[in-house]
Amino acid sequence: MEPDQRTCVDNAIAWARNRLGTTSYTSRCLAFVEDAYERSNRLEVFAGDFAAESAELYAARDNTGVPPAGAFVFYDTTGTLFGRRRNWGHVGLSLGDGRVVHAWDRVRIDPYVEVQSLTGPPGWDSPAFAGWTPVQRILQGCRPKDWPTEEDAAVEAERMQRDRFGGEGGV
Repeated sequence: MEPDQRTCVDNAIAWARNRLGTTSYTSRCLAFVEDAYERSNRLEVFAGDFAAESAELYAARDNTGVPPAGAFVFYDTTGTLFGRRRNWGHVGLSLGDGRVVHAWDRVRIDPYVEVQSLTGPPGWDSPAFAGWTPVQRILQGCRPKDWPTEEDAAVEAERMQRDRFGGEGGV
């Protein structure tokens, strides 16, 4: 059974807003937006291992203009992470009013066009808007999952990042 998109969006946005100010998702922006959907809706979504890869898989470049509520909003940004220099990308969750909630230096809300003005860590390029992915695509193929309630989502995201890329994580 397909989940109700409006409910999923509302839950994801509420979950993300409740984490404003936390630094526990720094360098884990994709985990943050995925957790917003997954943890708040008790489901599992499927994307790439990092934001730029997910943007490609989701064909984000096909969508321009103001992203609707719940869309993943992607940016290209190149830097060194885990000893590798590449376009790792960046992603936020659209609030539907021209702003995104995203994990940069901390979880914060910015106008989606102004994310391009953010300064990253030393050696990183400024983000460049790359497009957005509609909610239907994010939820495509999702499946129900009961996430442990006692487990801190950000700690789990860090563990998964280490498992995928090695090292200690972080920028």
